[in-house]
Amino acid sequence: MKILVIDDDAALCRSLQIHLERDGHFVRSCHTAREGMSLHAEGGFDLTFVDLKLPDGSGLDVLKAIRDAESPGLAVMITGTQDMKATIEAVRLGAFDYIRKPLDLEAVLIAVEKAAQEQIRAKSKRRVPLEQAFHPREIVGASRSIVEVIKQVGVLSQNRIPVLIEGESGTGKELVARALHEATSPGKPFVAINCSSVVPTLLESELFGHVRGAFTGADHDKVGRLEHAGEGTVFFDEIGDMAVDLQAKLLRAIQERSFEPVGGVKCIPLRARIVAATHRDVESMVASGAFRGDLYYRLGVSTIRVPPLRERRDDIPLLTSHVLARVSQELHRCVSHVDDKAMRCLQAYDWPGNVRELENVLTRAVLLARTDTLLEDNVAASIGDRPAAYAGPEAPVKTLRDAERDHVERALRSTGWNVTQTAALLDISPTTLRKKIHDYELNAPADK
Repeated sequence: MKILVIDDDAALCRSLQIHLERDGHFVRSCHTAREGMSLHAEGGFDLTFVDLKLPDGSGLDVLKAIRDAESPGLAVMITGTQDMKATIEAVRLGAFDYIRKPLDLEAVLIAVEKAAQEQIRAKSKRRVPLEQAFHPREIVGASRSIVEVIKQVGVLSQNRIPVLIEGESGTGKELVARALHEATSPGKPFVAINCSSVVPTLLESELFGHVRGAFTGADHDKVGRLEHAGEGTVFFDEIGDMAVDLQAKLLRAIQERSFEPVGGVKCIPLRARIVAATHRDVESMVASGAFRGDLYYRLGVSTIRVPPLRERRDDIPLLTSHVLARVSQELHRCVSHVDDKAMRCLQAYDWPGNVRELENVLTRAVLLARTDTLLEDNVAASIGDRPAAYAGPEAPVKTLRDAERDHVERALRSTGWNVTQTAALLDISPTTLRKKIHDYELNAPADK
C-alpha cells in the first residue's frame, strides 16, 4: 500500500515509516497540514494517517481536503488529546479509524490491515457527511471501547433510524443519547421519558397526548411528548420497564410514523427520531414474553453498547479529572490533584454503579479533603463498605506478560477457542493471536 503520514512529530513519522516499510509498504511523511494536502493532491495514496493538531492548522481540514480529492483513499485520525467533538467530526468527514496517542503499533498495523481489506470499496464509495452544526456533550474517555462508542455516534448521526443503547445503570446511556441528538438534530427538542418513573396508566397520555373529555379529569387538550419533540429526539429511558400493552401502541406509531392522541381520531405525524435505552437483558425478556420481540427488533436496528467502567479502567484518571473540575466548582472547593495511591485505589475498585458511582464517591472525597489533593484515605472512606471488590493499592501485581497471558487465555475460553472470534474480541488480527498462543504455550482443551 502507498501510505502518507502527516504529523508534526518527526520521530513518530520516522518510526512509523520504518515499521510500515518493513512490511512492504511505500511510505511518505510530512509535518504540516499544507504540505500534507499538497502531497495528497499528487494522488495515489491508499491510506493517510493525520494528526489532529498540526502547526499550521487542524487535521480536520486535511480530512476535508482528502474527502474532496478525486482519489481520496482512506484516512485515519491520530491525536494525543481528549476531544469527543473532534472524534465525531472526524468520523462524519469520512475517517476510517481514530487512534489515540501514544500510538500502539499493534493498533496501527490493525488499521493498515483493515484498510487493505477495504481499499477497493473505499475508493468506489465515498462517505458524505451531514452539513448540520452540532455541539455534543462530552463523553470522557480514551479507551478503545469508549472511542468506539463515539465513532458509532458519528456514523449514526448520518441517518435517523431508531437506536437502542444498552449498558448497565450509571454508564452514561443518556449522555450518549444526547450526543447522538446534538450530532443529528442540533437546536431541536430532546424529550426524555423515564419509562420506570411514570405510572403506566399515565404513560400513554404522556406519550401520545389526549383530547378534552378523553377520561375523567381531562378538561383540556394535551400535547404528548412525541408531538412536542417535533423533528428532534424522543429518548425512552429504561424501555424495558414499559408495559406490554403500551409497547404495541409505540410499535404502531414507529411503523406508521403517526399516532392518535388518547380519545382522538386525528392522526399526528411522528417526525422525531426514536432512541431507547435499557440496562436489562431484553433478549431474555423477549424469550419470556415480558417484552415484544417485534418492538425490540424495530428499536434495535442499530445498537450501541456502553461499556461498564470496570472494562475501561484506563479512563478513570480522565474521568476523575473531569469530575473533579465540575465538583470542585459546584462545592466551591479547590481540589485539583489526586495522590498516586488514591488513583490506584480508584482503579482497583470494580464500580458496580459505574460512572454515576464514581461521581458520587469523588463528591464525597472532595468534601473530606483538607488540601487541594485527594488522598487514599479520602477515597477509601468514600468507597466504604460498598459491595464490589476493592483490591486496594497494595494488592499483588502480576508481570505484564503473565497478565496478558491470563487475559488471552480467558478470552479464548469465552469463545470456545474460536481464533477468529477471539481475535475480534481482543481487537487484534488472527495472525497476532496465533503468535501469542504459541509464545505463551497455550493449549486448547482436549475436546477442542
